[in-house]
Amino acid sequence: MDISRAAESSIQGEFRKKIWAKLVKAISDYQLIQDGDRICVCISGGKDSVLMAKCLQMLQRFGKPSFTCEYIVMDPGYAPKNRRKIEENTQKLGIPARFFDTKIFSSVETQAKHPCFLCAKLRRGWLYKTAGELGCNKIALGHHFDDVIETILMGMLYGSQMQTMMPKLHSENYPGMELIRPLYLIREEDVIGWAKANGLDFIQCACSVSENRESGSKRAKVKALLRELRKTDPAVDMNIFRSAENVNLQTLISYHLGEERHHFLDSYDQGLSIRGTKNQ
Repeated sequence: MDISRAAESSIQGEFRKKIWAKLVKAISDYQLIQDGDRICVCISGGKDSVLMAKCLQMLQRFGKPSFTCEYIVMDPGYAPKNRRKIEENTQKLGIPARFFDTKIFSSVETQAKHPCFLCAKLRRGWLYKTAGELGCNKIALGHHFDDVIETILMGMLYGSQMQTMMPKLHSENYPGMELIRPLYLIREEDVIGWAKANGLDFIQCACSVSENRESGSKRAKVKALLRELRKTDPAVDMNIFRSAENVNLQTLISYHLGEERHHFLDSYDQGLSIRGTKNQ
């Protein structure tokens, strides 16, 4: 059995509950894909985006929903060895990836302040523009469950806000374009397990700036915090995730919906909660 078939068999077999079932659940629960969609599947070269591409390729064959994909790799200036690794992995897995060369890394490497923010902004802008040119109405990114809960904690600990990474978003600057995250419910440890089970080796972060800062980054600190919390409370990950589903506006000091802001004092003296119902 070749690597591509073995990888697919493991997704439908050994990792059916941990990967395939959760992918299908996310797509169904959050209505990520509809009939007629043309999806720009963005492959960075890491384990997550490649698994996502493989899963969507498999899902296409079922025809429910009926959709098409453009599998693309944006090369922002990868080192030759990283470019070769991505080419090898997509070929091994039978993913018809199209490579596009850009010079994003060289454009931001001289930026002393916030190079990662600028890089992400340029990459995202390029992806939206290219997806539109390819006739796509959706862009699929490989963020997984761990990314979601880490984002929740990072927002609270470092951003003074309660927010999460949404399963899908409408583009503000590109009308008609949506961003979707098919791996939304899949844990990172299961992605790693799938890769190891199939003898697959993927590139890590290919940016020298991020590599040098990774150990002290906010996300790295949150990952370390979660590892410690799991030692005494294995359910902590799911509790964090569900906290973003079970928000009670009556127990918040304030919140905003777009530009509209609400505060509990707005109706406190009338004996009303923020939602306008009688306090108990």
